[in-house]
Amino acid sequence: MSARLQDISGWIAFRANWAPESSAIRFEGNTMSYAVLEERIGKLAGALSDVFGVSEGDRVAHMGFNAPEMIELLFACARIGAVFVPLNWRLSMAEHQWLLGNCTPRLLLVEPAYFDQAAQLAVKRSDMRLATYAGDDERWPFYEHLLDAAAYRPPSWRSDLKAPAAIVYTSGTTGRPKGAVLSQEALFFSALNGQSVYEITSADHVLTVIPMFHVGGMNIHTLPALQAGAVTTIQPRFDPAATLKAIVEDKPTLLTLVPAAALALFALPEFADADLSGLRCVATGSSVVPDSVLAPLRSRGLSVNQVYGLTESGPTAVASSVADGFGDGVSAGKPVIHCDAKVVADDTGALAAPGAVGEIWLRGPNLLTEYWQNPEATADAFADDDWFKTGDLGFVDEDGFFHINDRKKDLIISGGENVYPAELERVLAACEVLAEYTVVGAPDPKWGETPVCVVVLKEGVCMSEAELLALFDGVLARYKHPGRVVFTSGPLPRTSLGKVQKFDVRDALLAGSL
Repeated sequence: MSARLQDISGWIAFRANWAPESSAIRFEGNTMSYAVLEERIGKLAGALSDVFGVSEGDRVAHMGFNAPEMIELLFACARIGAVFVPLNWRLSMAEHQWLLGNCTPRLLLVEPAYFDQAAQLAVKRSDMRLATYAGDDERWPFYEHLLDAAAYRPPSWRSDLKAPAAIVYTSGTTGRPKGAVLSQEALFFSALNGQSVYEITSADHVLTVIPMFHVGGMNIHTLPALQAGAVTTIQPRFDPAATLKAIVEDKPTLLTLVPAAALALFALPEFADADLSGLRCVATGSSVVPDSVLAPLRSRGLSVNQVYGLTESGPTAVASSVADGFGDGVSAGKPVIHCDAKVVADDTGALAAPGAVGEIWLRGPNLLTEYWQNPEATADAFADDDWFKTGDLGFVDEDGFFHINDRKKDLIISGGENVYPAELERVLAACEVLAEYTVVGAPDPKWGETPVCVVVLKEGVCMSEAELLALFDGVLARYKHPGRVVFTSGPLPRTSLGKVQKFDVRDALLAGSL
């Protein structure tokens, strides 16, 4: 017989009993204790069930900026066995319509900024009800009124925590997003991975500024902190000035920044003299991290921790330790405590030799269970022995550190030689006149494929193709040099985490529309 385990909302119930007055969440000047957070989660679980008829396995979607209600909704869904679906608020109406058609939620919880869009989406979804959690709108039930009238539901005890807890859609860097199904078990082990890597205790203070509709915003620091009884300050959306102000005034100990956000923070005139002494570690990742992100923080005496993973891994799979974050290394680190990782030479899963580039495979309880309503993609993603094939390329050095090269699908094969766009992009990152850049492969009659630099110059700057191509002289082998340069006005298409959508750039390049 399977052991009965408390659902993950029990983390909050435990802290509410253990240290009820300790701070759980700070948001827009208000502080919520663990006791208050537990009460709200219990009442929301009751409202979901009694008012909206949400039951085990039903999906509940959220559309809006970062807010405490996102945390409450995730745990309330876990308490009744429902599935939390955070939606990327940056997507278009057509994209949201597709996502809702894919996950078919019983309820969509929305904030005022998205009232009109949600109403239009609901017209085509008679099976989906709406509610709002900020401001009052006579069309839909109001979140706070629901809590006032709801009966409190305690945490549940279940024999299996492998049931879905969340569906998080991939960022779509290779096409249509896929819904990664993360179980309660996956979220639990993801939290343990985060606690281990960042050495999180109840004394920590996390500042969450990247979107929590991504696993990076929700799972790298936020859920591990709540599981440990720490306090989390949430900002609705990333704003460089607001983030720097919070760092200086509130003295958080931990912060996650994707490279694009870090560079925006560094660009502030006040950054040079800002007091960063409260921070003990800054995590970064989501793409190959250039030195322009690492150096400004390390030069201020901060540990900069690189984390590698995907939506499908929760995301923390490989990471550098806090101690290693003080060095000058550029590796992604080593496999975390509850996730195996290896670099394979071929589809048999045979290990690649140290230093040899291959595909990164992962295995562990933090991984997705499946892709929602997509058995073909699920089957393609897993090897027979439960290893997940990431599609990312990298190598392991002699000391066991992982280095990330590129997406497998972004690999350029020119004249029979492998060319990794990330290598060229590291050269472009050092060019101060470029506002944006990426490298993609294009058909070439002689070489099969050739690298093409697609760049956006900073305003008022002039640069010729010859000048840009000269950047690679003596830096990279000749066969890796770009075949041509395309100057465009930008902006380049990006995901909500700032990663360039290379497939869109390639399509535009081939269509001649750049």
